[in-house]
Amino acid sequence: MIISRTPYRISFFGGGTDYHTWYQEHGAAVLATTMNHYCYLQCRILPPFFEHVSRIVWKKVEEVHSHAEIEHPSVKAVLDYLKFDQGIEIHHQGDLPARSGLGSSSAFTVGLLNAMYALHGLISSKRELACEAIHIERDILKEHVGVQDQIETAYGGLNRIVIKPNGDFDVTPLVLPPTQMNLLHDHLVLFFTGISRTASDIAADKIKSIPNKKQELHAMHEMVDEATRILSRGKDITDFGRLLHESWMLKRQISVSISPTFIDDIYEKGRKAGAIGGKLLGAGGGGFMLFFIKPEDKPQLYEALKDLLLVPFQFESSGSQIIYYDDKQPYSMMARQRRDYAHLSANGHTRLNKLLQVN
Repeated sequence: MIISRTPYRISFFGGGTDYHTWYQEHGAAVLATTMNHYCYLQCRILPPFFEHVSRIVWKKVEEVHSHAEIEHPSVKAVLDYLKFDQGIEIHHQGDLPARSGLGSSSAFTVGLLNAMYALHGLISSKRELACEAIHIERDILKEHVGVQDQIETAYGGLNRIVIKPNGDFDVTPLVLPPTQMNLLHDHLVLFFTGISRTASDIAADKIKSIPNKKQELHAMHEMVDEATRILSRGKDITDFGRLLHESWMLKRQISVSISPTFIDDIYEKGRKAGAIGGKLLGAGGGGFMLFFIKPEDKPQLYEALKDLLLVPFQFESSGSQIIYYDDKQPYSMMARQRRDYAHLSANGHTRLNKLLQVN
């Protein structure tokens, strides 16, 4: 039995530049971090003593006689991609709601790949997990997704991610003194708006708008470097909040679906209560709202937004991990003995650097 744990992410700057329709021509950059709320996936080879062949537990309980019957798109795609033909039992548990702007869908795909490889006694690098998750979500499932979520949830930590026009990427951890990291954390407040939405649908509208929003996207790209300088110089961190506000004002202009009226109302209440800046996380439309505010002003923000759910969090830096590994179960041992697919071979991993490249 295997249990993987994959963190959700908070994207500060550069979101929207990581869609292939933009970065293929201009490149992209993102500043993001992961937090201590996770997607957990428990996987094991299912013994052949049940009426069903496989069992998938998420918001539904699926007991299927063939993998072709599986409804969960990522589970079905991963099993097909890995050419996995044995019975499997997969249980999903998430700390926070899905479809809420925290990269939960990508955390699921990354975590499932990590667990499935571990089930066969193989270790995937963080780069391999990110590349394969992007390939599955974008090329196999045909979802309208960027690439920052897969990369950030696989790697973990506070990172500056640069995406090249050919699809390759570099991940540079932003190493700050503990006092500076604590200062950044103490200025952040996270609320759940109560609304979940399908990010791919909103992203499709954003992608259509990209050719007409070059000025905004170039500015959002440049803000990644500016935000990095603000955090690295160790001076007045409130400039980070002001830049966050500028970035959100730009992002709202990309598409009308990003910030509906009720989101604008929440943001305005937050600003009147003392927030220096903030943003809606993810593609837009709902989910989680992040505010940047001085610690001494937090009580008035809590009062102003008391109808929303406050979500405490801490930063984390581990990325996707296998937190439980039991290789002594008989059917797991059988799975390793049957390790004869190209997708599950160590040599097969050498081709993964090409998965981000555009054909």
